[in-house]
Order: sequence, then structure tokens, then C-alpha cells
Amino acid sequence: MDDIQEKADRGPARSGPRDSLFLLTNLSSADGVPLGRARVRNLSATGLMADCERAVPEGLQVHFDLRGIGRVNGSVVWSREDRIGIAFDVEIDPQLARRPVSGGDSRANIPDYLRQRRLIR
Repeated sequence: MDDIQEKADRGPARSGPRDSLFLLTNLSSADGVPLGRARVRNLSATGLMADCERAVPEGLQVHFDLRGIGRVNGSVVWSREDRIGIAFDVEIDPQLARRPVSGGDSRANIPDYLRQRRLIR
């Protein structure tokens, strides 16, 4: 298969700019059947590419959670062994997945043994 045909087979998720990153998520079918873990490798506003624990069939409607974004719905537009491409039902802001996850007060997340102690005299 030549490069042009391969790009055409990948569908609309390949049309936008993509960010390379590494996120873990759990895929489920639209009716809630767990499909296993997926490692998101590329993310754009319209879709993603991921490595999966097992083969996921093309055309399947799926949902999953992405850090910083929440629940995302989409459909598998291509599938090659354990790698898939998903086109999202609604565009997302992929930069939200890159933002650090904060628990609010940074001191609240520091274990007691690492906190600086003040001596009272």
C-alpha cells in the first residue's frame, strides 16, 4: 500500500494538526462493554491514534475519558491489529489534556515528612 492510499484509509481524524503525547485511558463501547486499556499516542481536535490491549473493530462507537477533557465519544475509523484511529463526535481542545492536573492547594499534596517544620521557642 502506498503512502497516499494509507493516509486516505485513515479517515478524517488525520486531517488536523496532531500533538504527540502519552495518555492512558479505558475504552468502552457505546453500550458500556469494556474494551480494555488504550495508550493515546497522537491527539488532535477531531481524533486520536492509540495502541490498544486488543483489536478493536473499525466502525465501532466508543467512549473514554481523557485527562483534562472528560468523557469523549467517537467512532473507530480505522483499525490495524492493536492500533486504532478514532474520530470524535464533537471537537475537543487537545491542549487541555496537556495541562498539569492540580489538586488545588499544593501543600495539601505534600506528605507530612516532606513539609518544612517551624520550631516554636
